[in-house]
Amino acid sequence: MSSVPRARVLLNTPQIELWPADLLRARGNRDARLLARATWVLRRKRDGRYLAAAVPDGLVTLLPGWQRDTCADAALDLLDAAASRALTPTAGLLPIEDLQARLDALGLDADTYAAKTGLPLVPEPAQLAFAGVDRYRRPLWLTRAAARAWTHLREAAQRDGVVLEAVSGYRSHDYQLGIVERKRARGLDLDAILAVNAAPGFSEHHAGTALDISTPGEPAAEASFEATPAFAWLQRNARQHGFAMSYPRDNPHGIVYEPWHWNHRGV
Repeated sequence: MSSVPRARVLLNTPQIELWPADLLRARGNRDARLLARATWVLRRKRDGRYLAAAVPDGLVTLLPGWQRDTCADAALDLLDAAASRALTPTAGLLPIEDLQARLDALGLDADTYAAKTGLPLVPEPAQLAFAGVDRYRRPLWLTRAAARAWTHLREAAQRDGVVLEAVSGYRSHDYQLGIVERKRARGLDLDAILAVNAAPGFSEHHAGTALDISTPGEPAAEASFEATPAFAWLQRNARQHGFAMSYPRDNPHGIVYEPWHWNHRGV
């Protein structure tokens, strides 16, 4: 059932991601031994739990009972396609499932939120490309086009003596919900949170085209980034590589000024 991934890609279903095993961190001795043998690991989006691992002699279950979930079949079909080398690069999008249930947990209505902010619903890609690591050494996932553009952008900046660091790339709907819920648990007001983080289903990060960018010595996601040489360089050069700043001052979406947030829209 296992195969060596032909490319470093993230295979996506609405509820489960298939990760190249060598890009995941072991969460104990058993995980370390298993990941050393595995090619793919099935990871549940809503909580990051490792569900199963594909090894040369079959599929090893890591979370008993996970296959009883209705989401299992789509993930197993992808794994079979990878094993038979029938998997082809795709720019397809996942259906948007259970979004209102996610928003219900926040007391939001999708249509009302969309009308208020002018933000569109953003589906997740069916596949994402490995674009290196972010400043925290986490795998960075983007669409193929955005990953190539990010590589060229970073290399061009480096030639001019500017170091760009990715802070965040692709995020699933479930991951975005977790961000909002963790901030609420710290006592933050929902309206204040939504001025910084779009509601689940509405973030450009879901598309795998958006990057939060910083530079060494600069804190992540702070307006102070605008005073750095890195930001000045981006203002002069990002558009040549297809990137644009999404949330300037006084933008119509009710999102705070985000000089760190750049979205790849193509040249």
